[in-house]
Order: sequence, then C-alpha cells, then structure tokens
Amino acid sequence: MKEPIYIIDGARTPFLKARNRPGPFAASDLATAAGSALLLRQRFAPTDLDEVILGCAAPSPDEVNIGRVVALRMGCGHKVPGWTVMRNCASGMQALDSAINNIRAGRSNLVLAGGVDALSHAPLLFSEAMVHWLSSWYAAKTLGQRAALAAKLKLAYLAPVIGLMKGLTDPMVGLLMGQTAENLAFRFGITRAEMDAFAAASHRKVLAGQKAGHYDAEVVALFDKAGKVYAADDGVREDSTAENLAKLRPFFDKKYGNVTAGNSSQVTDGAAWLVLASERAVEKHQLQPLGRIADSEWAGLDPAEMGLGPVHAVTPILQRHGLRLNDLDAWEINEAFAAQVIACQRAWEDTDYCRRELGLPDALGSIDPARLNVDGGAVALGHPVGASGARIVLHVLHTLRRTGGKRGIASICIGGGLGGAMLVEAVS
Repeated sequence: MKEPIYIIDGARTPFLKARNRPGPFAASDLATAAGSALLLRQRFAPTDLDEVILGCAAPSPDEVNIGRVVALRMGCGHKVPGWTVMRNCASGMQALDSAINNIRAGRSNLVLAGGVDALSHAPLLFSEAMVHWLSSWYAAKTLGQRAALAAKLKLAYLAPVIGLMKGLTDPMVGLLMGQTAENLAFRFGITRAEMDAFAAASHRKVLAGQKAGHYDAEVVALFDKAGKVYAADDGVREDSTAENLAKLRPFFDKKYGNVTAGNSSQVTDGAAWLVLASERAVEKHQLQPLGRIADSEWAGLDPAEMGLGPVHAVTPILQRHGLRLNDLDAWEINEAFAAQVIACQRAWEDTDYCRRELGLPDALGSIDPARLNVDGGAVALGHPVGASGARIVLHVLHTLRRTGGKRGIASICIGGGLGGAMLVEAVS
C-alpha cells in the first residue's frame, strides 16, 4: 500500500456465549455500545467521520442495513453514511478492507469500521411444508376450505428450522462448517487428542491473558436494562482441560468424527470496531496511531476445506514482502476449529501441499508456537461471525505494542471456501 492506512484505536464488547436462548443484547446494541465508548475517547467528533462500515453476517430483519442503524444510534448524524458488508466469517475484516479502499481512493479520510453478530438471536424458521400450508391458509376464502386445510395440518410441519444451522451449512458442498473441519483432520492426520489439547491451551491462554490484563485495552463493559454488568468474555472455562474435553462426543460426525463442541469455536454475541485514518486525518486531528495496515489479501479454495483459507491468503502477502513465517512477531489465526488451525500449520509444513496448492518450491516451515494466538482464540472466546475478523486485527496490534514487536498477521477462514489476511505494523 503506497499510502499508509493508520489504525488509531479500537474497542470491542465482551464476547458473550449463547446459552440456548436469545442473549441480553441485540446486534445493534452490541455495536452501538462498543462504538460509542470508542468514539467518546477520540479527539474528533462522531460527525467528523467520513463513513461507518459494519460487517454483519446475520442482521435481524428489522436492521438489514445495520451499519446505518448503528451509525445513527452512535450520534454520527444524518450526513455520515453508514453501510453494511457481508463476507461470512470475515465480515469484520471486509469492513476494514472496504475502508482501506475508500481511503486509498480519496473518498474518505476517517472511517469507523468493524463487525458484529448476535448469534444467539438467530431466528427459528418455518419448514417449507409449513410455509406452503400457511400460504394456502391465508388464501382460503371459505370456512370449508379452512376446515379442509386444518385436517391436512401435520404436527411435523411445526418443527422449527434452526436458522443458524442453515447459515453454517455450505450450499455448494452440503456440509456444515464442522464437517469441513473433519475433512481437514482426515487429510492431515489430526487426532482427537491433538484437537482437545489445542482447545485446552486456548482456554488456558485466554485465562492467563485476562489475568495479565492483555484484554483490558480493547474490551468495554456492557450494561443490560436491569443494570447487570458484563465486563469480560464469558465463554472461557477453567475446567476446559484436555481430560475433560476428551469426554465430549463428536457433534458433526457422530460415528467417525473427532470435532466436538469443546474443540470448536463457541456460538457467541459480540462486536468489534477500529478507527482507520489517512495521513491527512492523522495530521488534521492530531491523532496517535496504534499501528498501520501494510497489506491485505483474499483467496479462494475448495469449500469442503474452507478452514485452510488462512494458508492461501497469507502466503501471497509473505511473498510480496519477502517474509518468512517467523519474520512476523505475532500471529492471529481465528480458531474456528482446533483442527482447522492445526491443519493450516500442517499445510505450511507439507512440501507436497505447498508445491501443488500454493505453487511454492518447498514447504514454508513452522510458525513458532510462542507467536501464534498468544492470548488464546475463538475456541475459548467465541466466534461472533461478523466481529471476529475485526477482533483479531485489533488484538494482534495490541500484542505488538505490548511485546515491542514490529509486524503481525491476522488471518481468518471463511465459509464458502475463502480466506482473508491482513499484515499490520506497529507505529512508534
């Protein structure tokens, strides 16, 4: 990127685990709370923004353009455009990339971009049979017609369709996202014990990060209508040990599989925002950048192995900048599934994969474990689909600042067979 794109600041809500019922906050509540707190601590007014871009995979029917709704609720005024983007799991990262493109094109100088999803509010739907029955019921004109229809109503018609499950099923290959993780586990020989050990480590690292205050700079507390405070991510568990996780049954392939609810990311509600600025905006408002985005990349691959998306998105960035895996001081690979992150590492270590799939002369090697997801990830924190891409970019920047690192990468796999990645650099 010829013109520097600065990240000034960022904030997110606690990630709140879905508990088999709608959570206390709608998606717009989450995004408004995090965005308002972030804007309050800036040197500029909300009305100084050129635009607000919000990624969301599952907005509610009454907030389809949730970006505009939230922009107005945050006090950005009528003249600041607010809009919504959707790229499944990378919707929050796509919002950042859209902001980058508009800044580079000269259309914007100061942008609030991020992502949100309240997956606990995903709808229950009528079955197709019930929809047809209701259509006939409302079209009936006589009591006799309705009586005949009532006799045809079957109890099975009333069984709800879980909207979230449909959303997490790839229509091209007919697989749930967890089944694509099973594919990767089979391809790379990843065992159940390895998955559970990875998941347990994610919980340990999040707990250690919380205790050390590594999330304090990015998380803003939420308050519900009754005054209850939600101050921290609540999906992490101290009892998520490898031994306890080994007791869980496979969820996606109950007979032969190894992917469980415990070694998968959690269904979660949350929002994350970042302030992006051009050099002109930094000078005008006397801003102090947290870092800058040096490059971004999107890649496509087989939807049945979508979890390898980070491999395909990161590799071109490394090639463009002449970097090796461990030239990066910090890595964030979103933990959709433990098997998926392990598979990404195995792919880079596999000479055959690197030659055949990436066009490289040899394997790229191994990422130093001390640089990867140092404070845990979505297995313990949760994965509010629209927010995760923004969260990992924000967290890798805070990791660089805390550790004195210079460069980091945030990358994410995307349902549908895609990958996204961003190279970020610290600014002194």
